[in-house]
Amino acid sequence: MYRTPKHIGIIPDGNRRWAIQNGLKKENGYVYGLEPALRLLRKAKKHGVEELTFYGFTTDNCKRPKEQVRSFAKACCDAVNIMESEDVSIYVAGNTKSPCFPSELIPYNKRKPLTDDKMRVNLLVNYGWEWDMKNGWQSRDIPRIDMVIRWGGMCRLSGFLPIQTVYSDFYIVKDLWPDFKEEHFDGALEWYGRQDVTLGG
Repeated sequence: MYRTPKHIGIIPDGNRRWAIQNGLKKENGYVYGLEPALRLLRKAKKHGVEELTFYGFTTDNCKRPKEQVRSFAKACCDAVNIMESEDVSIYVAGNTKSPCFPSELIPYNKRKPLTDDKMRVNLLVNYGWEWDMKNGWQSRDIPRIDMVIRWGGMCRLSGFLPIQTVYSDFYIVKDLWPDFKEEHFDGALEWYGRQDVTLGG
């Protein structure tokens, strides 16, 4: 039996590359990441994971073409609507003062006190590490992350919660996010259970 991480960060990369490979426009790839997110959430609940943090989109992503910005912003709104039916506590962190932050998600920008054993699900929307640090650590309500799983094969954090990931183990999945398989998540948990977690000690 492997040790289960309490808090897992998810970097769902590869939506645009997947769209191109499947003959679609880049902006049409984001919607195909919604179903994998729901499957992962349900899988994590079964394994007893207490908290998930998904990387939605960054402040830098907003420099992309308008069609892409609209598409990934809508995908984040749709993701919250889908996950709400899963009996989880949802918190959305990001720069709410920017026009890139969807107004529909502002009500989720306050962390709700937990009165039960609901899983916490955090979504980073219009998030930037520089914005976070220069504004008094806005993401402080998100606790330390035990493991980060990144799809798409890239070996970088891309500014994903630099304080919370200071001691995170980092697992890379080569497949693109829309090609998510539950075996990816199982493999990550099995790998994590074999790591020597010292937290600097």
